[in-house]
Amino acid sequence: MEKVAGWYPAWHAALLYWTWLFLLTYGFAGAEITCRSCRSQVQPQQQPQQGLLMHLRTDRGEEEHRRFLGEKGGERGQEAGTEDAGLRATLTPALEFRGRETRRATREPEKAAGERRPRAAPAEDRALRGPPRAGWGSERRRWGRSPRGSAGPGLGPGPGGAAGREPGDGGAARFGLEELRLASTTFALAGDSAHNQAMVHWSGHNSSVILILTKLYDYNLGSITESSLWRSTDYGTTYEKLNDKVGLKTILSYLYVCPTNKRKIMLLTDPEVESSLLISSDEGASYQKYRLNFYIHSLLFHPKQEDWILAYSQDQKLFSSVEFGRRWLLLHEGVTPNRFYWSMMGNGREADLVHLEARTMDGHAQYITCKMQNCSEATRSKPFPGYIDHNSLIVQGDYVFVQLTSGGRPHYYVSYRRSPFAQMKLPKYSLPKDMHVISTDENQVFAAVQEWNQNDTYNLYISDTRGVYFTLALENVKSSQGLEGNVMIDLYEVAGIKGMFLANKKIDNQVKTFITYNKGRDWSLLQAPHTDLRGNPIQCLLPYCSLHLHLKVSDNPYTSGNIASRDTAPSIIVASGNIGTELSDSDISMFVTSDAGNTWRQIFEEEHSVLYLDQGGVLVAMKHTSLPIRHLWLSFDEGRSWSKYSFTSLPLFVDGVLGEPGEETLIMTVFGHFSHRSEWQLVKVDYKSIFDRRCAEEDYRPWQLHSQGEACIMGAKRIYRKRKSEKKCMQGKYAGAMTSEPCVCTEADFDCDYGYERHSNGQCLPAFWYNPSSLSKDCSLGQSYLNSTGYRKVVSNNCTDGVRERYTAKPQQCPGKPPQGLRIVTADGRLTAEQGHNVTFLVQLEE
Repeated sequence: MEKVAGWYPAWHAALLYWTWLFLLTYGFAGAEITCRSCRSQVQPQQQPQQGLLMHLRTDRGEEEHRRFLGEKGGERGQEAGTEDAGLRATLTPALEFRGRETRRATREPEKAAGERRPRAAPAEDRALRGPPRAGWGSERRRWGRSPRGSAGPGLGPGPGGAAGREPGDGGAARFGLEELRLASTTFALAGDSAHNQAMVHWSGHNSSVILILTKLYDYNLGSITESSLWRSTDYGTTYEKLNDKVGLKTILSYLYVCPTNKRKIMLLTDPEVESSLLISSDEGASYQKYRLNFYIHSLLFHPKQEDWILAYSQDQKLFSSVEFGRRWLLLHEGVTPNRFYWSMMGNGREADLVHLEARTMDGHAQYITCKMQNCSEATRSKPFPGYIDHNSLIVQGDYVFVQLTSGGRPHYYVSYRRSPFAQMKLPKYSLPKDMHVISTDENQVFAAVQEWNQNDTYNLYISDTRGVYFTLALENVKSSQGLEGNVMIDLYEVAGIKGMFLANKKIDNQVKTFITYNKGRDWSLLQAPHTDLRGNPIQCLLPYCSLHLHLKVSDNPYTSGNIASRDTAPSIIVASGNIGTELSDSDISMFVTSDAGNTWRQIFEEEHSVLYLDQGGVLVAMKHTSLPIRHLWLSFDEGRSWSKYSFTSLPLFVDGVLGEPGEETLIMTVFGHFSHRSEWQLVKVDYKSIFDRRCAEEDYRPWQLHSQGEACIMGAKRIYRKRKSEKKCMQGKYAGAMTSEPCVCTEADFDCDYGYERHSNGQCLPAFWYNPSSLSKDCSLGQSYLNSTGYRKVVSNNCTDGVRERYTAKPQQCPGKPPQGLRIVTADGRLTAEQGHNVTFLVQLEE
C-alpha cells in the first residue's frame, strides 16, 4: 500500500547505519578529526554507530574514481554531529575496486549537473586518481602505498617469511606450518555480477538477519541504473532476493537502519525514477512505501528516541519527523550545512530540543535553539548574544562551542551545561589561528590548537571542567591536510584504558611516537622490541632509537586501520610501524603489545589487517594483498604464536570482511569474487569449531595494569582477568576489570593549573605572563574565588587523601577593593574657597 507522507527525499548519498558492525576493507582511507560528533580520530572505538557503503568495481575497463569524505576547510572544518551520542546519516566510507587493484573511498563519483545526493560534509566532491593500492583495512591519513608481493595460496612460508621459527628469549612470534580448515559456506549473489556498489547491515546481538543492497552505478550517466536487495535469516548461509517485495522496477539508492532499533529499516529510491521512501519494522521482511517531496541531503537520528529524525534538504531547510520518516515538519530555513544537533545533555533534559546555526536575512550566522515540533520566531532562543562566525557551531555533550572573529583574530567561546558563554582562555603567549575540539569526555575538553607560526603541527591543550581554562598537554603533534581541506592529527586514544593516548610528535623534523597513561601529563617514547620476528636481537636504545607507530584509524569505528584496540581487550594494541630514529613510510612491520604498551613484539614483516575475535581472546590476521587468497592466521595467545587456516577452497579476491556486531557469535562473512567479472561470493566463516569449550573460572589469570612497573594509573590500581594463553576456550561476554582500588594521591596525580608551568625540578610555578595575585574581574566583595595552589588534579583521576588537600585550590573571600577613578572637584571648578561661604563638592567614581 502506498501512502503520501508530505515531503520529498534527496538522492545519492546516504549511510548505512549499523551498530557494532565492522567492515574491514581492502585499501586505505583518509578521514579527519575535529570534534567527537565529527568522528574524531582520538576515539574511533567510542563513536556513534556509522554505516559503511562499499563501492565494488569489477569492470577493469572503466576509468577509476577515488573519493574521500573530508571536512570543509577553513577556520573550523567540523562536520555536523550530535550532542553527546546523536547519529548522523551521512555519505559513508566506500570501497572501490578496479580489477585486482582495490581502492578505499568515501565518495561516489560526481552526479550529473543539477543532481544532488545526501551527504554530511559541505565540501564539494572532487574526482581523484591515484596509484593502485594493495591490501585492505582502512587507513585514515596515508595514501598510495604501492602493493607488496604475495606468496599466493597454499602451503609456504608464514607471514613475513618466518614460518615455523621458534621464538628466542626475546619472544619472537611462532608460525605453524600445518594448514587447518575453518568451517565455511559460500553463497553467490546470482545476477549481480555487474553491480559495483553495496551497502551491508547486520543487526547482530542475537539477530541472524543480514541485509545487502547492491547497485550498479553508471559513472558516465552519474546515476544508479540497477539495484538488488538481499536478505539472510541464517547468519549469511543463504540469501533471498527481495526485489519483488519492494517493486521489480524500483531502483533503490540507499539503506538506513535506525540506530536504536535495528528492526526498523529505511530505503530511499532513486528520485530520477521514483521519489519514495520504503519503511520496514520487521528487519526488512516487509515494506510500506511513502512518497516524499523534498530532497534529503543528510539525516540525523536521535540517540534515544527511535522514531525521531532530522532531515536536511539540498535547499538548506531542516525538517523533523517523529514518525520515522512517515511525516515531516519544516523546522527552519537557511540552516548551515552540518550545523544542527540534537540536544542530549548528560542529565537527559531537553530531549526534543534542536541546536542549529542559521543564516539571517543580512547574511550573518546565529546560534538558535528550538523545539523539534515548534521552531517559530516566538519560541526560538538565541543563547549566544550577537552573531557568530559561519560554520563554527559545535554542540557536544554538556558543551557548546562557537567562534567569533574580531580584529582579524579568532576568539573561541564555550558554554558548559548551557550556562552563559565564556571566552576560552589559552596561555597569553598563544596566538591561535585554528582550533579543533577533539574530545569532551569525562567533563573535560581536549583541543588541538595551531599557533600562528605552525604549519604542519598542532599543540594539544586540556581544559578544566568548565572548558574555559586550558593548559598545554603536548606540543608539535603531527598533522596533515586532507584532500578536501580537513585537518588530521596524529593522536590516538587507546580503548579500554582511561587516560591512555598515543601521539606522533615532530621534533627537529623527525616524527616520533609518544605514549601517556595520565591524559597528557607525562609522555614517553615507546621501547622497541628486544628481538625481531626471527629472534635476532635488536639494538635500539632510548632515547636515540624507539618504536614508532602509524596512528591512522578508519572512517568507521568498526573498520580496521593502522592501529586497533578494543574496550573488551584493554591490554592489547595492534599497529603498523617501524623501529628507528623516526616514523617512516618504508620498512613497515606489524607490532602488538599485550601489556598496554609497556613492551612490544613484532608479529609480521608486512602489513596485515588484524581483527579481534571472542572479545580479543583470538586475533585474526589477513595480509594486505591485491592477489586472491584462501588463508588467514589465528592467534590464541595475544600474537605470540600463529596458526594458518584456510577459509575457502578456491582463492578469493577479498573485497571486505563483515563481523557480527558485539563479537559474540563468532561468525564472519568474507565478501569477494573469484574473478574480475564473476558474481559476488559471500563466504560465511564460523569460528566456533576452533574452540574446545566455554571458558571456566580456572581458565583465567589476573593481570595488573601498569606503566613501566607503576601500578597506580589515573589514581587507581586495576586488575583485569585474562585467559591463560594455553587455553583454547571461548570467553563470551566481557566482564571488565576484576578489581579497582584507589591510590593515595601524589604529585604525579596533579597537573599544572592555568597560568603555571612545570619547571625542571618538577614544581608548578607561575608563568612569566601570569600574576597569581590578580583576582578575577568578576570577584566582588561578599563573593568567593578559588585561590590556586598552582596544581590541578588530572580529570577522572581517582586518587584519594595523600597530597590532595595540599594541592587542591582553596575557596577564599573576595577582599574589599579600593575605589578606582575617584575625582573630587568643586562646583565652580576652583581649588580655593572664601571663609564663611558654602562650597559644593562634586565626587566622580569610575569603579
